[in-house]
Amino acid sequence: MSKKDIIICRCEDISLADVEECLEAGYTTVEDIKRILRVGMGPCQGQTCSHLIQAEIAKYLHVSKDSVKFQKTRPLITGVVLADIAAAALEGEEDD
Repeated sequence: MSKKDIIICRCEDISLADVEECLEAGYTTVEDIKRILRVGMGPCQGQTCSHLIQAEIAKYLHVSKDSVKFQKTRPLITGVVLADIAAAALEGEEDD
């Protein structure tokens, strides 16, 4: 199977080949690759791909997976009320 066909991040459709290109370009942290490829920024927030990327970095650097720093989690500061989103959407329709 081609590395282009092996999907690492399903949310952003990022392949193993994409990750390896980043590693070859010198991006060797989960945070670097996240910023370049947007992995971990989709609906699952990196629940699957972050561990895979961490493993690929470890393999590339010839170190243990535990020594590769994991991505930072940045939770929302405040919640968003769905009624506010719906009201804003209705206001937008009225403007059209």
